Amino acid sequence: MYLQRRNRILRNNPSIRSLVAETILRPSDFIAPLFIDEGENVAFEIPSMPGYYRRSIDGTIQEVKELWSLGIKSILLFVKAADDTKDNTGKESWNPDGLMQRAIKAIKNAVPEMIVMTDVALDPYSVYGHDGIVENGEKVNDPTVEALVKMSLSHAAAGADIVAPSDMMDGRIGAIREALEQNNFTKTGIMAYSAKYASCFYGPFRDALDSAPGFGDKKTYQMDYANRIEAIKETLMDIEEGADIVMVKPAMTYLDIIREVKNAVDVPVSAYHVSGEYAMIKAAAKMGWLNEDKAVLECLTSIKRAGADLIATYFAKDAVKLLG
Repeated sequence: MYLQRRNRILRNNPSIRSLVAETILRPSDFIAPLFIDEGENVAFEIPSMPGYYRRSIDGTIQEVKELWSLGIKSILLFVKAADDTKDNTGKESWNPDGLMQRAIKAIKNAVPEMIVMTDVALDPYSVYGHDGIVENGEKVNDPTVEALVKMSLSHAAAGADIVAPSDMMDGRIGAIREALEQNNFTKTGIMAYSAKYASCFYGPFRDALDSAPGFGDKKTYQMDYANRIEAIKETLMDIEEGADIVMVKPAMTYLDIIREVKNAVDVPVSAYHVSGEYAMIKAAAKMGWLNEDKAVLECLTSIKRAGADLIATYFAKDAVKLLG
């Protein structure tokens, strides 16, 4: 049998497959999300996220040192606010002595070269569990943006390299960029959650921070998962307003959106491999229905193949170890 072209030649063995691989995962592709709590020697395993912990600052520093030693260059911080600090203004979020601000300073002191990204949203600090200030049952936009600006400035003052607004309020990227410029934080970047969908896959995350909405849902500010064109519009607007990096969230169920965004923009694109996506792999592996290690690498490769330059994932440390 004569064939002019035998495509299987380039699949013949691991060496040649590696030689011609189109998509390569690297440790520096990953952003490791970290959950932080008050106290000392705290390491609380999140029940819906087996193997993942909410740690006090001292334990977080040790985790950051390990991540850096593995080649992971960036982390994304989330804090669990104490119940007695929650209200409808979010004022604890810009407290210079707050948990987030203390964590930023401690991490930058311990591992100065680690890129510290910080979550900018009101839900951990809200008595209602929403990303916005609530007035007469409505999550109001403009007062929320004012609060997000104060939060961003406090993170920048503490030493954050990049602030990451995850709220989906209109106009917040422009307002934050203007405030950073006016206050001489000209080296602080913005990673905008530009296409953040109202997804059911955030459940375990809300368990981790006790930040589930106390009433209603988040569909008046997070995007409808039926929409594609809207994601491009939101992303381009964030870039016009000053975003340095844009994000699609979730990742696995939105690979088409990642590709659409990547094709439309000229800034780095990140994707968030969210808690529910993590939990599904863990649950299936526990039942013996799939090989966890293989599933992790296949999923993360698919996210990068779709167009993500950076991947926020709870599997960051595991993936680096698997990559060898």
